[in-house]
Amino acid sequence: MILEESGAGNAPDLQGSEAPEVLSEQRAHQIAEDAFAVVREIATIVEGKEEVARIAVLVLLAGGHLLIEDIPGVGKTMLAKSLSAALGADRHRIQFTPDLLPGDVTGASVFNQASGEFEFRPGAVFTQILLADEINRASPKTQSALLEAMEERQVSVDGTTYALAEPFMVVATANPVEMEGTYRLPEAQRDRFLAQTSMGYPVASAEARMLEAQAGPVAEGDREVVDAVRRRTSPERIAAQVRAVRSVYASPVILQYVVRLAEATRSHPQVTLGASPRAAVHLVRAAKANAALAARTFVTPQDIADVIFPVWRHRLHLTPQALSRGASAGELVDQVLRSTPQT
Repeated sequence: MILEESGAGNAPDLQGSEAPEVLSEQRAHQIAEDAFAVVREIATIVEGKEEVARIAVLVLLAGGHLLIEDIPGVGKTMLAKSLSAALGADRHRIQFTPDLLPGDVTGASVFNQASGEFEFRPGAVFTQILLADEINRASPKTQSALLEAMEERQVSVDGTTYALAEPFMVVATANPVEMEGTYRLPEAQRDRFLAQTSMGYPVASAEARMLEAQAGPVAEGDREVVDAVRRRTSPERIAAQVRAVRSVYASPVILQYVVRLAEATRSHPQVTLGASPRAAVHLVRAAKANAALAARTFVTPQDIADVIFPVWRHRLHLTPQALSRGASAGELVDQVLRSTPQT
């Protein structure tokens, strides 16, 4: 990796009355400790996937949403369930199908015969961790019902706006588009996800431990193996930490570097749709969360390099010529990262 920590990422000089509020080192250490306690707890259920669990927690701290694209049966749903259980957060699950309606997601106004008035019945989106299972099996119209909730943390129904709980995170799973009964996610939908990752098959030793845990007896009183996950924090604590992560310092040099990276994707000859301004915002937020996970109060160029692939890879659209040559979005992100100067 060509990126090195330079003066662009050094801790800021905050002397003066107009200095912005910056995350304290003590607070950063506490966030890192809580985050890795959650990651370790998830790893007790989802064997051999600590890096994926770390990405999920990073996305949560960055105030974003996670898209997990992979074949069925590799633990995508179990990851989302384990995350919510380790947080002690409320969770709802929506199984996306071709006949799912937008009102099933957001809720709808229902006429109450007793009162003679319409009442709003909240949909599954009114929760803290929303598992959108196989999101690309629903029609684009139903998928779009999540757009306002994901971007603005609210839902508008019949002219009335309802705020969502904090924290609020969508963990969406998607099957490969080559599989039967799937729709390609619209570009606007993909751009709402702060990061995209995949699970992959576990290594043999981890899969053996998974078989022992998930095919073995369940403790009395538990309904499934995820019920054994211990709560490591609280939703209120996480919500405060999400706000605190925004105070991690990103210098003007770092922000200009992100702008140059975004411009490089937009002008790349093999890309038809580059990184949007929202993608640039998401990259900075993810870099701040990455710094906080390292118990650091400022962003370095290495933080950008660490998170740019899961944050931008799913947003880039390649030209037909690039696709015919077997190029991938990840390869082009790597090219942009290597060719863009830090200063």
